[in-house]
Amino acid sequence: MPDDARVLAYAQHLDGGHRDGLRAALRGLGVEIRGESPAAAATYDVLTLDITLPSGSSSAVRAGLSGWSAATGIGAALVPQPVYAPGPKLLIMDVDSTLIKQEVIELLAAHAGREAEVAAVTEAAMRGELDFAQSLHHRVRALAGLPASVIDDVVARIELSDGAEQLVAAYREAGHRVGVVSGGFSQVLAPLAERLRLSFATANDLEIDAGVLTGRVAGAVVDRQEKERVLRSEADRSGVPLAATIAVGDGANDLDMLAAAGLGVAFRAKPAVRAVADAALDLPDLDVVRHLAGL
Repeated sequence: MPDDARVLAYAQHLDGGHRDGLRAALRGLGVEIRGESPAAAATYDVLTLDITLPSGSSSAVRAGLSGWSAATGIGAALVPQPVYAPGPKLLIMDVDSTLIKQEVIELLAAHAGREAEVAAVTEAAMRGELDFAQSLHHRVRALAGLPASVIDDVVARIELSDGAEQLVAAYREAGHRVGVVSGGFSQVLAPLAERLRLSFATANDLEIDAGVLTGRVAGAVVDRQEKERVLRSEADRSGVPLAATIAVGDGANDLDMLAAAGLGVAFRAKPAVRAVADAALDLPDLDVVRHLAGL
């Protein structure tokens, strides 16, 4: 049987030619367009098309959209009906380079004069070239001996990604749960989670002894498997089907939760993540994600 779904196109500016081209591309794939609604925000335009997919054609349509997006430079995503349908929803996001603009461990490492070294390891881990847990332990060792007071300095320097506050507020105001799971650190994340009034926040714990960072992580590392586990656990706790969840991230550590979610969104992500995510968002504005959820 045919399936209802949505296609979203998003860019800093969508002109009439882009809109006509998308409609033509979809019709060429055998898609019936049932309706459309444009939206505009301060930094982006969005076009939402309600569609009916020919039976069994979702993979072909997704591939066709990917080709159209590559040719035009316009972001486009196929959104399954459960993601935007009425009912409870759940949004889970990565933190570093997703919810916020920076990598927290690099901000911490700058206090030890080892930012460049740590940044190089972070990049390799994000590309999936290094085991995340091993790379995290290696980077955290660079922090040994720093006073715990550097955490307050880092918290003060954190910048939210553009649109982050609007996205979180849209979910919360609609009565939905929104939270984060991070390979970063709970001591830095806690004030941010309180500020945004997140439903949950999971991260690693930096070990601190007598007011000094020991260079170790206390407890198990939040790796890609743990991120997926948190997604599933929070969805179950909230009574939200996995098919109605959205996960957003940018690195290899996010791959499992992106694959498990109803819609996995690669936000300004590494190529390996973009290649497998359901949607790629290259605009520097997280607020676009609320349109994917129909909010």
